[in-house]
Amino acid sequence: MTESDAPKPGSAPPPLLDLTIDNITPNTIRINSQSADARLTYLMARLVTHLHDFARETRLSTDEWMASMEFLIGCGKICSDVRNEFILLSDVLGLSLLVDNINHPKPPTATEGSVLGPFHTHDAPLLPNGSSMTSDPAGEPMLALCTVRDTRGNPIRGVNVDIWTTDSSGHYDVQHSERDEPSERCVMVTDEQGRFWFRGLKPVSYPIPHDGPVGKLLERLKRHCWRPAHVHFMFSKEGWDKLVTALYLKGDPYETSDAVFGVKKSLVVDLEKVDKETAEEYGVEEGIWLLRQDFVLTTEEETERLRDELATEALKKLGLNMKLVDHLPVPDLD
Repeated sequence: MTESDAPKPGSAPPPLLDLTIDNITPNTIRINSQSADARLTYLMARLVTHLHDFARETRLSTDEWMASMEFLIGCGKICSDVRNEFILLSDVLGLSLLVDNINHPKPPTATEGSVLGPFHTHDAPLLPNGSSMTSDPAGEPMLALCTVRDTRGNPIRGVNVDIWTTDSSGHYDVQHSERDEPSERCVMVTDEQGRFWFRGLKPVSYPIPHDGPVGKLLERLKRHCWRPAHVHFMFSKEGWDKLVTALYLKGDPYETSDAVFGVKKSLVVDLEKVDKETAEEYGVEEGIWLLRQDFVLTTEEETERLRDELATEALKKLGLNMKLVDHLPVPDLD
């Protein structure tokens, strides 16, 4: 089916043909092409094309198709306000990182993104710089000293920084049934010099939830369910491209086999130890762990420009006749 074959919005639905293995795809695309939303029409056409091609290429059996339906049903059943099995599925399939890389490309000087993960919440307390974000008496104390700058090295004040990590046992607060308030998470705001700093715990390796459908899938694939030790960060301020990222500890046994593909070389960090001068300045104990990191953000304009350039280049390589509308590709019918 060509784009000119698509029905005009508001017209009668196109009649279905005598359906076969070979023509079910164009028929499905035709019936889905009645929307005035060009992007939706394009997305549905490509989704149907790839799904149908997958079934034809693999000669998908009825039993396998039903098993996939039961798998998705199981993902839905185990989801809750504090657990999203579909995000976890997207993570272990590498889709989450791919989508982030496409939508938030970075110039070489900017901080790269990573996966959001399934355990971000919206109830983290707003804390002043220097506060402790942990209520866990166990674990190894850590001081984090961070700055946020633009690609020219200028500090950015007033950036909301959402921070979350596990406790010393390798669990997020929402994984504890007795949770009555947030822990190991907070929101801070950068000061005039683009700084934020907090006290927490040295992160530890932990397994992603593997008691549900995604865990069973990993087991079937002979994949482990572990993530290397890390701290999540999310940066947001009007006019700046939102950055979702994480810092991973160098030398972690899962550094090169993260179950959700979140690790990038630029995000792997070495911890230091707090010296006497730093301990006195920040009111912490000398010799505890120290995390230093300079984060670099890009403006929305910078990111949109780079995303458009990369999209145009990629579409040309694929030989597709496309144009960008609101920074997203649609078929160019002109």
